[in-house]
Amino acid sequence: MNAPGGRRWWALLPLTLAVLTLGFDITILNVALPTIAADLGAGTADLQWMVNAYVLVFAGLMLPCGALGDRYGHRRSMLVGLTLFAAGSLVAAAANTAGPVIAARAVMGLGAAVLTPIALATLPVLFTEPRERAKALSVVIAAMGAGIPLGPLIGGWLLDHYWWGSIFLINVPVAAAAMVATALLIPEFRDPAPRPVDVLGAALATTGLVAVVYGVIEAPTRGWTDPVTVVALAGGLALVAVFAWWQRHTRHPLIDLPLFGEPLFVWGSVAAALASFALLGLLFVVPQYLHLVGGYDAFGTGLRLLPVIGGIVVGAPVGERFAALCGVRVPVAGGLLLATAGLTLGATTGAATGYALTATWLAVTGVGVGAALAPAVDAVLGVLSPERSGSGIAITMTFRYVGGAFGVAVLGSLLAGQHAATPVAAFMDGMTTVLLVSAAVTAVGAALTAAAMPRRGAPTAIGPTRT
Repeated sequence: MNAPGGRRWWALLPLTLAVLTLGFDITILNVALPTIAADLGAGTADLQWMVNAYVLVFAGLMLPCGALGDRYGHRRSMLVGLTLFAAGSLVAAAANTAGPVIAARAVMGLGAAVLTPIALATLPVLFTEPRERAKALSVVIAAMGAGIPLGPLIGGWLLDHYWWGSIFLINVPVAAAAMVATALLIPEFRDPAPRPVDVLGAALATTGLVAVVYGVIEAPTRGWTDPVTVVALAGGLALVAVFAWWQRHTRHPLIDLPLFGEPLFVWGSVAAALASFALLGLLFVVPQYLHLVGGYDAFGTGLRLLPVIGGIVVGAPVGERFAALCGVRVPVAGGLLLATAGLTLGATTGAATGYALTATWLAVTGVGVGAALAPAVDAVLGVLSPERSGSGIAITMTFRYVGGAFGVAVLGSLLAGQHAATPVAAFMDGMTTVLLVSAAVTAVGAALTAAAMPRRGAPTAIGPTRT
């Protein structure tokens, strides 16, 4: 059901608010952990689970939540996701021990697992004309990408003026506004011929992905050869393999396997994951650099990440314009190449480097990420039928998120493995290594997408396979 006239563009408001809030919530907690530890008497294990509870539930449940959104309705799912996210935020803000915060973060992760695929899946329903969809998507992608580096800025300001619970409480009015806008502006849409719920497939996907992500999270601290890491990764990958086998043999699969035969879907998903890898690699080391070497507090650190946000906001619509002019392959490969240049320039940063150089390479990398990410996701959406857009885009977002978590774990191991005469020197050596590895990954991605991604897609939406 297509929203009439200008109402479609107003309907971008709740979608943008939702993804912006989810973006900064990924990083906002990190700046508050020391304060939470002191006020709640939380130990290291408690703090780790405050972070991990969100990550594990989010990554593990995105696939089934996307499929359920197609079945029960996009607007209804958006409202459920926003309610869960707001309720979890309220409980976390009011908590006076670590346990409720951990539980609340898990609920917030469930809300995020519902919202992330459905917010993107709603775009092809609202905007059936490809150029309009691309323009709308560039707005949502800019908000999604900008939200992640906004976390330290917003969190730092809130901690300077209020108590630690404010980093959760800020989600409530934003979610409430998004709920009102969703109810008023977004038309309901669901698969008119829904297939039965693949309960076994959902269980296999969830447990497998949770195990894989848990192993990835634990690897930097326990080590990649630690029994817990090995068992989690091996067991999770085995369950994912069983899930793939089950999807090929069940009459009503959770996901549409024919999508993996569509080059635009495959390479759009790969490019989205690699663009996110570049962003996460940058955000993994730069806040630490600004704090440890530059001596900035949380708010000052967040303020100096603004060039990344500006770059993404500029890059996303530029990438979509180039896609309209010369095909999706050019901005995706070019954006990844530009991110490579920014990260390589960043690797020349030293302890005495002025902020002007840092701001320059942050902005260049941000433009590259935005220019690659927006047309890559648009290419994926163009392949999907509206009836199965939730489950389809959930595959891409899961791949992007799990791949990003794996990348951060590898980069964390590289950073921790550096040794030098002083902690600052060791960190700078590690930062150089991290940025060069990130640049190498995006360079390979640029070469692969330039060679294999279709120049233009006139994709035929791949709908559900009926049996």
